[in-house]
Amino acid sequence: MAANELFAQLHEAAQTPRKQLDKYLAEGRKVVAVAPVYTPQEIIHSMGLVPMGAWGADMEINEAKKYYPAFICSVMQTILELGIKGEYDGVSAIVIPSLCDSLKTLGQNWKYAVKGIPFVPMTYPQNRKPAYGVKFTREGYLRVIRDLETATGAHFSELALARSNQIYNEHNAVMREFAELAADAEITALQRSDVFKLAWFMLPEAHTEIVRHINGELKKGPKAEGKVGVLVSGILSDSPSLLQIFDDNGIQVVFDDVAHESRQYRTDVPQMAHPLDALAQKFADMDCCTLLYDKDKKRVDYLIEQAKKHDARAVIVLMTKFCDPEEFDYVPIRRACQTAGLMNLNIEVDRQMVNYEQANTMIQAFKEMF
Repeated sequence: MAANELFAQLHEAAQTPRKQLDKYLAEGRKVVAVAPVYTPQEIIHSMGLVPMGAWGADMEINEAKKYYPAFICSVMQTILELGIKGEYDGVSAIVIPSLCDSLKTLGQNWKYAVKGIPFVPMTYPQNRKPAYGVKFTREGYLRVIRDLETATGAHFSELALARSNQIYNEHNAVMREFAELAADAEITALQRSDVFKLAWFMLPEAHTEIVRHINGELKKGPKAEGKVGVLVSGILSDSPSLLQIFDDNGIQVVFDDVAHESRQYRTDVPQMAHPLDALAQKFADMDCCTLLYDKDKKRVDYLIEQAKKHDARAVIVLMTKFCDPEEFDYVPIRRACQTAGLMNLNIEVDRQMVNYEQANTMIQAFKEMF
C-alpha cells in the first residue's frame, strides 16, 4: 500500500476512537481506558485486556463544569465530559495515575460522575529512583492488578507480563525509529501526529506492524525540502487546526518532547528476573518530563541538546492552558533557548480552542525569518 493511502486510512482511524472501541467490544474483548500519563499498559495488556487511551477531545465542556473550576486543564475536563456523556460506555475500568494535581482530581470526580465505570488509581512516588521509590511503585502496580482482577475478572501472571513487556519494548523501538525517519521525510505534521495518536487506540502488536510498514515507506520515499525544522514540546499536539498551520507554513517537526507522543517511548522495560520488578524499574529510569520530579531540571538541557542534534531552528512549546507543571518549566526553557541562540515560541493550546489565528500569526512571522 502506498504511503499516502496508508496515511489516509490512519487519519480516519485516529479520529474515530469510538469505532476502535466498538471493534474490540464486538470481538468480545474487555477494554480498559488509560488516562494520561505513564499508565502501566503492560500490566493491562498482560491480563488479556485492551488498554485504550483516554486523552479527552476537542470539544465544548458543559457537564464537567459541575465538578471542576474553570482553571483546571481541559484535558482532564474533557475526559470527564466524555465519561459523563457515555462516550466510554463499554469500557470495563479506567486507570488514572496520580502524576499531577489535575489527574488526582479526575480520579476523585470520576467516582461520583461516572459510576458505571470503575476507577482504578495508580499512585506513583515523587522520589521514584531510590530503592524505596521502586518498591512503592511496585506496590502501586499490585493494587492496580487487584483492582483490575475485581473489575474485569481477568487474571494476572508474571509470565504473561514478561511477554507484554517485550511487546511494548518492540513497539517503543519502532516508534523511536518512526520519529527519527519523520524528521526529514516528506510527511505532514498531521500525518506524523496520526501515527502517534492511533497508537492509543490499538493493541501495540497491531500498531507495531503498521508502523514498521510506514517506516519502510519513509526509508524509500522522498526527503523534505524547503521546510523549517522545529522541536515541539508540550502535553498534546494533536489539534488538526494547529497542525494544518504548521503544514501551511512549511514547518517540519524534527523532534518532539510531547507527553502524548515521544515521551511515551523513550524508556524500555529492562531485563530483570522478575517482570513486575522490571516494570517498576522502568518508571524509575524515566527522566526529562514535567510530570516527573527532577530538582536538577535535566529536561531543559535535554531539549537544547536534541534541538541542536536535529538542526531545529526553534523550540515551539505548546503550552496546555492551566497545566502548572508545564508552566513551571517554561522559564528555564526560554532562558536556555536564548543562551543557545535558538528561537522559542510559546503557543497556548486548549481542548476548547477553535481558533488558532494568533498561533498562525506567530508561526508566519517565524517562517518569514528564513
